[in-house]
Amino acid sequence: MVIPARFGATRLPGKPLEAIRGKPLVQWVWESASASAAAHVYIATDHDGISEAGHAFGADVVMTSSSHASGTDRIAEVARKLKLPDDAIVINVQGDEFGLTPALIDQVAEALHAHPEREMATLGARFRDRNEWLDPHVVKVIVDANGDAIYFSRAPIPWQDGMDVPSLPLRHMGLYAYRAGLLRRFTVLKPTELELSERLEQLRALHYGFKIRVEVACAPAGIGVDTHEDLERARRMKG
Repeated sequence: MVIPARFGATRLPGKPLEAIRGKPLVQWVWESASASAAAHVYIATDHDGISEAGHAFGADVVMTSSSHASGTDRIAEVARKLKLPDDAIVINVQGDEFGLTPALIDQVAEALHAHPEREMATLGARFRDRNEWLDPHVVKVIVDANGDAIYFSRAPIPWQDGMDVPSLPLRHMGLYAYRAGLLRRFTVLKPTELELSERLEQLRALHYGFKIRVEVACAPAGIGVDTHEDLERARRMKG
């Protein structure tokens, strides 16, 4: 498992080191990941401060290039450095997922393991309210009859004037399972117009014909800390 942790986030710079109840955000994510069934957990970063913090709480840290455009690119570098075989399953737990239940990590890994014809898997959950569905910071995903992703968007899809939250979309969680071989291929593919427009790199995988398995999460999600408001909400959560 790899936790990409970038210091220079656009909306909340330095967020992996932001303190929540006395511990940096990235430590909360690492502790959740370490409580899963993953054989190894690595933090991947290009920032000395994040590396130092990780070593201080006992994490294995892999230093990566500062030029990566996405977390997937950073994870692919780790897979290369670790010389993982093509069929190895690599879990991406984003470094800003506070309160993530370890069972969700195990679920996304099993989703890919149980579908050897797939090279990527992720999770989604039902929307809690209409405001969440309308929020552009919340990514939506629609799946087909086989449980594979049709499209991801920041927009409230599918749209219909005056409608309440539709039953079709899921609220996407920032949690992925990849086969290492996919990572090697994905990162040499040219980013697509849709990916750049939505700022969602998983759309590159769909554009080039990769199937993404999507399962309904077995437990509540945590909080993706993208803004100052998210950070304050995480700080208010009960321990």
